[in-house]
Amino acid sequence: MGTNDTIAAIATAWGEAGVSIIKISGSDACQLASKIVRFKHPPYDVAASPPRLMRLASIWDADSDEAVEIDGAVDPSGSIDPEGSIDPEVLVVYFKAPSSYTGEDVVEIQTHGGVLVAQLCMEALLRRGARHAEPGEFTKRAFLNGRRDLSQCESVLGIIRARSAVALKAATRTMGGECSSFAADIRSELLTLQGDIEVGLDFPEGAAPYRSDEDISNAIETIRLSLEDLLDRCSMGLLLREGVRVVLTGRPNVGKSSLLNTLVKHARAIVTALPGTTRDVIEEVITRRGIPIRLVDTAGIRAPMDEIEASGIAKAKEEASRADVRLWLIDASLPLSPEDSDYITSEQVSPQSCLDIIVLNKCDLPQAVSEDDVRAISPSCQVLSISVKTGEGIERLKEMILSVTAGTLDGALNVSARQLAEVRAALESVAAAGAAVSQKHDAVAACLSDARMCIERLLGLGITVDDALLDSVFSRFCVGK
Repeated sequence: MGTNDTIAAIATAWGEAGVSIIKISGSDACQLASKIVRFKHPPYDVAASPPRLMRLASIWDADSDEAVEIDGAVDPSGSIDPEGSIDPEVLVVYFKAPSSYTGEDVVEIQTHGGVLVAQLCMEALLRRGARHAEPGEFTKRAFLNGRRDLSQCESVLGIIRARSAVALKAATRTMGGECSSFAADIRSELLTLQGDIEVGLDFPEGAAPYRSDEDISNAIETIRLSLEDLLDRCSMGLLLREGVRVVLTGRPNVGKSSLLNTLVKHARAIVTALPGTTRDVIEEVITRRGIPIRLVDTAGIRAPMDEIEASGIAKAKEEASRADVRLWLIDASLPLSPEDSDYITSEQVSPQSCLDIIVLNKCDLPQAVSEDDVRAISPSCQVLSISVKTGEGIERLKEMILSVTAGTLDGALNVSARQLAEVRAALESVAAAGAAVSQKHDAVAACLSDARMCIERLLGLGITVDDALLDSVFSRFCVGK
């Protein structure tokens, strides 16, 4: 993906709307735009237009020496009647480099919404030498041209995909540079401490400023606390961005699909009295107190009856392993099955892996299993009685699910899983540096260097960012962003 050519894309969603926007970025943006628009008043060249001022124009065909206006649409075939107006007017705005989104000359052409005019405008630009932008390429150029660091660029996707006002605030906070500023301060502290240690290693004793083990340990502890704070804020932000992943699991016919339908308030999953109805994974998203909850309904866990059901059960177990919260549903009107008892006593019912909640459904019926019965088997497990039929316990279940988000949302930073992994890795390296202080200072310096590189990858600084990483980040963006 080159950065010297000029790119163009339709930046608005496909289909009918009030406005369609075509975005052009690159050194030839003004020249290419001038070839397909005719202003109603001088100046007639886009580059001569005052920056950031919308100007009235029409689309015209300049393929030949004698330019012929066709009143708003470029028609390569010549089949459009000039007398029949399709889109007589457009608005053109010019953003002069470097004060633009990408840091390059950017031109936006706004047409009346619809598929045809915007597409014909794009075709005219492509014929004249523009290249169709790849997903995220405008934001990638903003990064490469120093308009935003990598953390801020990734927050753009957080704004696009925000599912609540709280998530939007967190993404806006991150895009405004709050995460970058925090991380940059930590990087500066790491760099200073690493430099002091390496100077002490390179010079004879007494020839350089000396930092005692206690001084180094205190500095490392300060950095560790800062990283823990950043990790907490980023973890909350990732939950706001991706949602709490809640997997509904258990034996067949215990009410998993009915619970999904109740939580999303419509019949999303097929519900029958026949065990094994759900064969594939069904996913829906609801929002509770500004936090998305991703509900995943899975096939019932039992000895499979056929190959299709076996595949569904395998998928159910895979989803359960990736959950933030696992709900193991039990039909409380029946005695515990061996599968239920095995799950309750298994090692996976552990707050270290994720939050496990034993859900006793059908509490509106005579009870064969109570919460006390479950706690007698596993005193530490969380258990809740509900009735999907009557709605009893449903609100409390939602609050229990949100208990994994313990902490304030006010300072949450909307980050990606990649960014969160870098913060975690930096924290692990700093912890390793602290453990090595009393042993070898060169090991401390190496651990601090690893932590610093993690922060630099988070910010997108220097040689620690390669093309593969950038492609991975920006390929998730939509075209035109």
